[in-house]
Amino acid sequence: MMKTTKTILLAAILFGLSAETGFTQQQPTLTAKTYNSGFPIAHDTYNAISPASDGRIYYVLSSQSIDTGGKMYSFDPRTGKTKYCGDLTEACGEAGSKTIVQGKSHVHFVESAGKLYFATHLGYYSSVDGMEKVGIPPPGYKPYPGGHLLSYDLKTGKFENLAIAPHQEGIITMNMDTQRGLIYGITWPTGYFFRYDLKTKVLQDLGPITGAGEAGMGSQFRTVCRAIAIDPADGSAYMTTSEGAILRYRPGQNALEPLKETMKKDYFGLYDPSSPGHMGYNWRQIVWHPADHSFYGVHGNSGYLFRFDPKTAEISVLDRITSEPSKRSGMFDEFSYGYLGFALGPDQRTLYYLTGGPIYENGKWILGKDHTAMGEARGLEDLHLVTYDIPTHAYRDRGAIYYGNGQRPLYVNSIAVGADGTVYTLARITENGETRTDLISIAGPFKK
Repeated sequence: MMKTTKTILLAAILFGLSAETGFTQQQPTLTAKTYNSGFPIAHDTYNAISPASDGRIYYVLSSQSIDTGGKMYSFDPRTGKTKYCGDLTEACGEAGSKTIVQGKSHVHFVESAGKLYFATHLGYYSSVDGMEKVGIPPPGYKPYPGGHLLSYDLKTGKFENLAIAPHQEGIITMNMDTQRGLIYGITWPTGYFFRYDLKTKVLQDLGPITGAGEAGMGSQFRTVCRAIAIDPADGSAYMTTSEGAILRYRPGQNALEPLKETMKKDYFGLYDPSSPGHMGYNWRQIVWHPADHSFYGVHGNSGYLFRFDPKTAEISVLDRITSEPSKRSGMFDEFSYGYLGFALGPDQRTLYYLTGGPIYENGKWILGKDHTAMGEARGLEDLHLVTYDIPTHAYRDRGAIYYGNGQRPLYVNSIAVGADGTVYTLARITENGETRTDLISIAGPFKK
């Protein structure tokens, strides 16, 4: 009896498939719950979701529109309700200005003294040689004014517009030294590194860190780092370049210094830094682990987990934490930049990673396009949740994630872990023939 497409899809959900042998061992699956925040044109969100001390999950839904800005929301796990917090363009004081709007936030929220600190970015682009560039305003509109640093008061719900990025660029990377009141950021597309002092309210432009960045063409192109690591002990900020350099900024300095250690490892692959469509040797995401005073990060394209010790300035490659099907395939995942959904859980020992997994039908891997000049998915893939226990080095693929109707969450590059271990992210949802990006949750806790 010939298998129907529905039967094959169900088999793919319940079992891991090998390109050579077909069915392998049974694989666990997880069911995600979806929410409707009320923003039907919401597009893919990167990073912009975080838990806060009030127990809520705060997130931004992005917009690609030239005149509709991104929107900020909160979700209360205790009531199961979402709340609209505000429009990013309005929070920046630019409503009605006819400039390209603040379409997204590309950074995590950082909480300090009852406020959430974050940054804005543009969501309206122009395509040049298959690459995303700053949007060219049509008649009647003015150019993008630049990304803003914002704060949001958890008690009053009020925004404060702190500063605007240099050179009218968006802010694609941000982190904050909460002890010293210093915010660090990297702009897009050029990659200017800047520092903002909350006490003096002065923003210092420290120049480009990676040549012409993603504004460069041909041999001048370089992908821009998406994660700044901050050592709370001395306030040093670390970032990478696509060539693999690890750069350190010490508070009070006026320049970055390269370390002897680099991210250029054979395990991570071989890259031409001037070629678009990958992150090169940049780390994709990195977090601080207080127990051993070190950083844990992931190299996006290869999916390798590493430990970076700022005391010795050394990197130790630990394990490949892609999904089990990806490990068996031996191939990189379909998302060309790798995944940003990587975080340390509330137990301060478990790393959570939302990553991809190949899809098989009739024992064959469904391949996407060979190359892309953007950070995008080259083809369809499953979404998997991987956990890694730092003290015991225990890796575990918790399974592929599906909605109740069997659909896959797509374009996932964000994560927040609630106090009870529930995992939250932002993904594409299709309902009644319409697709939007919105909040979803995967119920925890996940036992060690």
